[in-house]
This record gives sequence, structure tokens and C-alpha cells, in this order.
Amino acid sequence: MLDKNGIAKRIAKEIEDGFYINLGIGIPTLVANYIPDDVQVVLQSENGLLGIGPFPYEGEEDADLINAGKQTITTMPGSAIFDSAMSFGMIRSQKVDLTILGAMEVSEFGDIASWKIPGKLVKGMGGAMDLVASAKNIIVAMQQVNKHGDSKLLPECTLPLTGKRCISKIVTEMAVFEIDRERGGFKLIERAPGVSVEEIKDATAGKLIVEGEVREMHLN
Repeated sequence: MLDKNGIAKRIAKEIEDGFYINLGIGIPTLVANYIPDDVQVVLQSENGLLGIGPFPYEGEEDADLINAGKQTITTMPGSAIFDSAMSFGMIRSQKVDLTILGAMEVSEFGDIASWKIPGKLVKGMGGAMDLVASAKNIIVAMQQVNKHGDSKLLPECTLPLTGKRCISKIVTEMAVFEIDRERGGFKLIERAPGVSVEEIKDATAGKLIVEGEVREMHLN
């Protein structure tokens, strides 16, 4: 199975030249480290930055340069810093080509729950609701099962929703899925090296759609 960096590396293969991309908190932030050198993109952070670079080396951090998850970052040549109102104007006017988010649960129709567990203190929704309501293309980076071994790919989300019918693709430690909204289900596209279709079925509570031979993903 893939580790968090493996998930990020696989998602990086979905990125196309010229994209404006928003990276969510958690695994999505790792994607910045795996964008190919010959692919030119602009990474956007909703706290007010266009042009995020890779994470800084230890000792080279600048505490004034952070992403939405408050991690220190670097900037690329030509980057721009502005207020969050302008940043959310970009998001709401659909200027972002691809959004990569983490999630606690995803339903078989593409609903996402990513911000709150009832009874636990949270600071707020953040930018997630705006992103899922406005983005043209949303990929979820997540672990397929929780710490108890229960699937996070469900018939219906049980946690408070961030957005409905908005997710297009999911990459987990086990596989790559596309949401089939017509039939309702997780269409299996690729499996992680060494992971069988049967193992993926056992870890998927929602409807799993398997058509033909499922290829093994290539990360290099």
C-alpha cells in the first residue's frame, strides 16, 4: 500500500501544464514536492498567495510565509501575496482549475465530509466549503480506512457535509477511484502496487464498480 508521500506522488500525475491549483491541509500539501519539472503550474493558498513552492529545507524557513495549514512554505519567482478577500474571489469565480483536499468521508455520489467530527472542538469550516462549491475539478487525497479499520468510502456520509456531489476522483493508499454519479459508486481505476481487487472491495463500504482488468498504478 502507498504511504502519504505515495498518495501525493500519484495525485501529481493528474496535474496538467498551466493549471492553477489549490492544495488543502494534510496529504495534499505534499503534492507540491512531486510536480514534474517540465509541468508549469501555479499553486494557490486561500490565505492569500499565488505561487507556492516546495517546503523549505530545515533552517531556511520564513515564519511569515505560510500556507492555509500554517506550514512554512517557499515562493516561486513571480509569486503574489494579497488579502484573503481577493483569494476567495478567485475561488468563487472558478479561477482555480484543480482543488486537492483531504477528507474524513466520501459518499458513492461524491459528497464529502472534511471539516467536523461532532463533539470535537474545531476552529471552523475554513475555505473548504467555498472550494468544493466552486472548483472545476476536485481530487480527494485520503486514507481508505480509519484507525479502527472502518471504511471511509461510504454509501452516505455520516459526518457533517462540506459539499454534495462535488468530488470527481479519490486517491487512497490502496487505489484510485472515479465517482460514477449516474450509477452511484466508486469506479475502480487503478490499484496500488501489490494490492488486490479483493482487498480493495473489503475496504470499501460503498458501492464499488469494477469493470474489466484493473491496472496497477505506476508512480515513477
